[in-house]
Amino acid sequence: MELAFERRGTGAPLILIHGIGHHWQAWLPVMDRLAAARTVIAVDLPGFGVSPGLPDRTPYTAESLADAVESFCALLGIREPDVAGNSLGGYIALELASRGVVRTATALSPAGFWSRSELLYCQSVLRALRASARSMPQEQLVRMAENRYLRAITAGVLVARPARLEPTALIAATQALGRAAGFDETLESFAGLMPPAPPKTPITIAWGEHDRLLVRRQAVRAARWSGHRVKLLKGCGHVPMSDDPELVARVILEAGAIS
Repeated sequence: MELAFERRGTGAPLILIHGIGHHWQAWLPVMDRLAAARTVIAVDLPGFGVSPGLPDRTPYTAESLADAVESFCALLGIREPDVAGNSLGGYIALELASRGVVRTATALSPAGFWSRSELLYCQSVLRALRASARSMPQEQLVRMAENRYLRAITAGVLVARPARLEPTALIAATQALGRAAGFDETLESFAGLMPPAPPKTPITIAWGEHDRLLVRRQAVRAARWSGHRVKLLKGCGHVPMSDDPELVARVILEAGAIS
């Protein structure tokens, strides 16, 4: 499947997958660090960013989005890349590892390890963020992004250090959330999302210390599922790339070094 993407660097391929409502630019804080060692390809999932939606009658689920990423890699002639994903993208990375079609997978606060109440909380928060993104006038959006106190209120559920978010990045992310054609159906599909089958290739799971969307106790379930200790991203929130780019890049590159 043809998807919008950004490619940087040289070396073995590393595919980066964003979370629900986001776009490939979520990875900008870490891309150049990763591209110093790898060919980095950050992709917009179908129905998100500027990628086209899924074909007619194809439901938006984590599995169908994983199918699209697998098809995208085949279209580019990429076999068994390393993948890293955040949130929904983290689940997709683990799903691809369970299929055995990637060399390694890194999942940052992956979806799917929630209790029923935690799922309902996650869906409620994301619906509220989506509604705000769709209704906020451009002038108000700019004021919010440029005011550090308003930025902290708006982005604090997703990042631990809102002051490190560039205003332009927050504006673009908010616009991407509001425009994401695949958002509503994908969010509804979370109700049936379960952890994927056991991975066939090496995986690394890392969780933000201050994740306020998928709270840290979900990391314990992810550790039980994987049989591995989950790495803690100190000082980071649910979307950790802007909180500590150096730490996130190091975790991803170390995971990709596993053979």
